[in-house]
Amino acid sequence: MWRAFFLAVGICLLLAGIEFLILEKVIMSTQGSGAMTQAAARLTPGAREFAPPDWAPWSLLAAGAVVILYTFTLPKRVSG
Repeated sequence: MWRAFFLAVGICLLLAGIEFLILEKVIMSTQGSGAMTQAAARLTPGAREFAPPDWAPWSLLAAGAVVILYTFTLPKRVSG
């Protein structure tokens, strides 16, 4: 069970790192679920903007890769 949990965490970290490499910033809105332009997002009072730092994508990618490699080195069955 722990092996699957750590594998899922590693995959999530890896995917978040890839997304942050592609995206420059993320605009989060509390209204609706459609595509918004930047101009519409700035007019919306509930919109928040998140711009990850430059080191975040590479750190997430590295951490995800290490956790995934860790899951493959865990023994199949831990006795205890």
